[in-house]
Amino acid sequence: MIEEISAANLKKRMDAGDSIQLIDVRQPDEFGFAKIEGAKLVPLGEVLKRIDEIDETRETVILCKAGGRSAKAIELMKQAGFTGELKNLKGGITAWSNDVDPKVPKY
Repeated sequence: MIEEISAANLKKRMDAGDSIQLIDVRQPDEFGFAKIEGAKLVPLGEVLKRIDEIDETRETVILCKAGGRSAKAIELMKQAGFTGELKNLKGGITAWSNDVDPKVPKY
């Protein structure tokens, strides 16, 4: 069971100053085109090699374009023994653009 967070709720929590780590598992060209400020790019194919770059002591929200790759990343991380709190950004960066920041381009 993968826990999800909506774009609007994530924005509210970030504005409140909650310590949330954003990990974007899309490809570098996608990240270059549209991103959420403060997100760190760790493409899905690199998640397991770079898992030590993700802080297990902080709540982590994983995102992609629509939520599929980020759900896969969460499954992989859990299988690899990652113990931190992981949430999937429901609807991905597309939902962020629709519900929070229309300046983030859609593709």
